[in-house]
Amino acid sequence: MTTAERLAETFFAAADAVEAAGTVPVEHLDLLAANGFYGLFGPPDLGGVAEREAWRTIEVLASGCLSTAFVFTQHHSAVKAVSVSPLCSAYLEPMCRGEVRAGLALGGLRPGPPLMRAQTTSDGYRFTGEAPWVTGWGLVDVVHVAARDEDDTIVWALLPAAASATLTVEPLEMLAVTASRTVTLRFDGHPVPAGTVTGTLPYAEWPARDAAGLRLNGSLALGLAERCRLSLTDDALAAALARDIDAGRSALDAASPEYLPAARAAASDLALRAAGTLLTAVGARGIVAGQTAQRLLREAGFLLVFGSRPPIRADLLRRLARTP
Repeated sequence: MTTAERLAETFFAAADAVEAAGTVPVEHLDLLAANGFYGLFGPPDLGGVAEREAWRTIEVLASGCLSTAFVFTQHHSAVKAVSVSPLCSAYLEPMCRGEVRAGLALGGLRPGPPLMRAQTTSDGYRFTGEAPWVTGWGLVDVVHVAARDEDDTIVWALLPAAASATLTVEPLEMLAVTASRTVTLRFDGHPVPAGTVTGTLPYAEWPARDAAGLRLNGSLALGLAERCRLSLTDDALAAALARDIDAGRSALDAASPEYLPAARAAASDLALRAAGTLLTAVGARGIVAGQTAQRLLREAGFLLVFGSRPPIRADLLRRLARTP
């Protein structure tokens, strides 16, 4: 058993209780840090590995506790950004060791008028607007925030994850992955010193970059499907599901940006089908509060919409409606 598999089993043993408690235990994140996983997408000397190995690791961890994996996964985008930014010398090593943990606030990346605006000041920026989906609040130290300035340029900044007069927090009540501590952040002229900026990018260049980065979240769906497989007692059902998981992983790994939305949709569809299969196999007792099967089905529903994009949604609707 690999280290990731061992941790996944530890997390799975507590997953129902974690969801009921409404928060990922910081001890879960400490275990990931102690075993070097916060540097998965960093340089090799700080724990970085090949992308496919990193994707597979996320998948394994998601098979243990989706809420834990969901909080953990947000960190890696910030690591990638910091590694090529002026903040590298100050932040990269502690972030890869898990001593500084990051979340994401992506309000400035939505199509159309940005939810987050960046106003230039003499010493940096002021951010104003809303980031509606920020995971791990209370479990992360910094948030990597995207806003757009008057020239429609994305400004990324690494800001302390702390409420203030200019940064307010509203918890989100979700039906699944509630332990991820996901919130909406509202910025009201929040000061952003120039020294916190990790980079800028013309918004017109963002869609292509975003399309090339859709692979990682597919690992969450595959991990959930794998937990359903491990929980099945019918060997034939489990074997069929194993084949589908392997095929889904191969499709995601091989997909170009053009075909990643379809591969992502297929993975989410597979997770829903796997969870439905498990609940059906378990029977009526599986829908009782606190039962693993119903939690996994709710989480599979969450993965239908988490991290989606219009092409992913369109493909999923086609699959779910069984239309050509």
